[in-house]
Amino acid sequence: MVTPGPASIVVVDFPFSNLSGSKLRPAVVLCDAGRGDWLLCQITSNPLSDSAAVKITPANLTKGALTSLSFARPTKLFTANETLMVKRIAILNDATFREILSIVVDRLQEVMPADPDADEGSQHPDNDN
Repeated sequence: MVTPGPASIVVVDFPFSNLSGSKLRPAVVLCDAGRGDWLLCQITSNPLSDSAAVKITPANLTKGALTSLSFARPTKLFTANETLMVKRIAILNDATFREILSIVVDRLQEVMPADPDADEGSQHPDNDN
């Protein structure tokens, strides 16, 4: 078992959707989700025309290595328990990790409903003005 941490690249025993088997796949650890679960970002060797994909080269790593040119896909997120993480193979540098996190946050903010109380000119329904 691996002790993951943010910015780590781990190998996950990723189950097939029909649960008939699994495949070892790399992923970026984003944050602790509690109770041994972690929020992860998919890594692939093919950007699949994903405009949000972030290229990962040896220059983007502070430790370890990937076997080929890889791409983090910040819009492909999942949770996994640390028992599914086989090993840690690398650690991203701060700039690359920040880029991935920024894309995740930006995408979520794009769909956040507006806060009606945040408008300076808006009046609260309980306000007499």
